Amino acid sequence: MSEKNQDRSRAARERLAQQREQDRARERRRRTLIVSTAVVGVLALAGVIGVIAANAGKSGKDKAAGPAVTPSGARGEDGLALQVGAADAPSTLTIWEDFRCPVCAQFENAFRDTITELADSGQLKVEYHLATIIDGNLGGSGSLRAANAAACAQDAGKFAPYHDVLYRNQPAESDDAFGDNARLIDLAGKVDGLDTPAFRGCVQDGTHDSWVAKSNKAFGEGGFEGTPAALLNGESIFPKKGGEQISVANLKKWVAEANQGKKPATTGATPSP
Repeated sequence: MSEKNQDRSRAARERLAQQREQDRARERRRRTLIVSTAVVGVLALAGVIGVIAANAGKSGKDKAAGPAVTPSGARGEDGLALQVGAADAPSTLTIWEDFRCPVCAQFENAFRDTITELADSGQLKVEYHLATIIDGNLGGSGSLRAANAAACAQDAGKFAPYHDVLYRNQPAESDDAFGDNARLIDLAGKVDGLDTPAFRGCVQDGTHDSWVAKSNKAFGEGGFEGTPAALLNGESIFPKKGGEQISVANLKKWVAEANQGKKPATTGATPSP
């Protein structure tokens, strides 16, 4: 083969290689766009929930009546926080949730292991607050009934595991399955030692219904955009903190930054009720 033909062949191979690289680059951009669109879709759903929450908060009418019975060991202002983790942890993650809220379930399923790890290692305590916005917008009583049952689990010192069971078994948003006390009691069987006569009576009597209504009122008056609302030491971190999107890696980084120069809790155990 002449030198001229060799040069032509080499040039052809280089053009082919460049074309293949351009094709691969286009495919990478296409996949990135798909993933980005999916993320935006989740955040858009969170935004929709936020609009719903804002409207629900303006209704100003609670279904539950009577004096509020605060769950054993509840903490914070007006006893509305159900705490997981050591009281002397250097940072506090405040979470507002509705057990019927699908984005809340997505949040829990994505960050449960990380939050548990941070709490168990004494870096973080979590203060859960309960809301019932889905009941007000879609009808039914599943948000209220599940929140009351979770408060009953708090009385038994079993809030954290029962909270996780509820989110792992969350029905579709439009399905008011949690409005059935029998279903909530059945799910309690998945938590060792929770399904007792005292727990059943608390669920069936709606012992903490007025407390849940009080918590939901505080949510409506708190200026939150929707559920879930997550704040690290009072600063919102969902769906992002500053210009950074929430992720497992970022959550760990933000907690580490907040705890810089501070000692971890003396124990990672959840305080007794």
